[in-house]
Amino acid sequence: MKKIIIADSTLCRENNSFSFKEKIEIARQLEKLDIDIIELPEVVNSSADVLLVRTVSAFVKNSVLSVGAGMSEKSIDDAAEALSSAKKGTIRIELPVSPVGMEYTCHMKPAKMLSWIEHTVKSAKEKCSSVEFCAVDATRAEKDYLYEAVKVAVKAGADKVTVCDSAGSMLPDDFAAFVKDIIDNTGVPIGIKCNNKTGLAAAQAILAVRSGAACVKCAVGGDTVSLDTFGTIIKEYGNDYGISSGIKYTELHRTVNQINWITDNAKNDKSTVTVSTEFEGIRLDKNDSAQAVLSAVSKLGYDLSEEDSAKVYEEFLRVAAKKNVGAKELDAIVASSALQVPSAYKLVSYIINNGNIITASAHIVLERDGNTIESIELGDGPIDASFIAIDRIIGRHYELDDFQIQAVTEGKEAMGSAVVKLRSGSKLYSGNGISTDIIGASIRAYLNAINKIVYEEAQE
Repeated sequence: MKKIIIADSTLCRENNSFSFKEKIEIARQLEKLDIDIIELPEVVNSSADVLLVRTVSAFVKNSVLSVGAGMSEKSIDDAAEALSSAKKGTIRIELPVSPVGMEYTCHMKPAKMLSWIEHTVKSAKEKCSSVEFCAVDATRAEKDYLYEAVKVAVKAGADKVTVCDSAGSMLPDDFAAFVKDIIDNTGVPIGIKCNNKTGLAAAQAILAVRSGAACVKCAVGGDTVSLDTFGTIIKEYGNDYGISSGIKYTELHRTVNQINWITDNAKNDKSTVTVSTEFEGIRLDKNDSAQAVLSAVSKLGYDLSEEDSAKVYEEFLRVAAKKNVGAKELDAIVASSALQVPSAYKLVSYIINNGNIITASAHIVLERDGNTIESIELGDGPIDASFIAIDRIIGRHYELDDFQIQAVTEGKEAMGSAVVKLRSGSKLYSGNGISTDIIGASIRAYLNAINKIVYEEAQE
């Protein structure tokens, strides 16, 4: 049985409007599905894009993280820096090999492009243990030149090679013959990426697999092979044709639907920052026992000591005497009562710049041991910029597991409450902040969670 590697490029879709949180959630869903490779786009905004890759690296342990590069030396350096904490990472060198692509995209002649392919692959290999060469617009390249480009990339250190029908210019049987021809002439395992503008990408992919292709690039939505369609084809016909994949078929449709839901909300500018639907069933009241409450706390992902468990249950009883308690309320209870510690980092000041024609920025000043430290960072909105600035100050980044904001009083001067959940290793730490300024509440919640992590690490 031949196992087909599946690489997902959902997060590389052009003009995607995913927020930082939505990108994290999509990557989390793909990791749960056991996708072989999760592709991320080239690092463009150094601070935000590097932070994204590092955040994803914190929880992606089974899938390979692939970051695009190739058009410049800096793109390779940025990709390598972003992947420095990934358990399994690869730099994806994407360069055109058709005459039109080389001339108008890179302004290079064929001979110069071969030299550049060799140089970039070697450079990437020096900085990362795994490198993939993607021949963009391969179906419009001259055959002998394409064979040479593949051989040059492999000799320079490329572990994987992918050919792209970027223009969607071939019918399925012609594309399958094209892939087989490359394999026969180069002796190199080939991955494929197809354009779905004619609706034939899945047919191209499955025929190419039968002709020897080793990897298929898929996505949820976008203009390439549908992950849902291709996964279903392998599930239904794999045994008949001796092919398989490592994805969890029982989770496939649920995962695709979840990502489509995120995509739809992103298109409509709706926030998807909320409590995960798997926790919406938590409903507790004053008659529930300590065991039931702590079981729900555990379900939310917290690992509390006996002392903190007692504090949480005591606070739960106080709240439950007035109202029923759901997942959001339970999160706030844990954040406000469990593991309260001295503040290693104290907020001195923050200045936020935001608007519809500028990129959000945050100037954060913190104090530690009597010394003030500050950072100015850009982000995907004022809260994201604030979190990035805090990470820069403390020199560490923790996985953002969840972020919730809600009003706790009514009226024009309503108090806003923010709950932030950060993951360090296998443990979850929750921070709570309250302010009439929701950005201030979010910053305080983030710092609250960080201070808990710093305190506990100092005790070990």
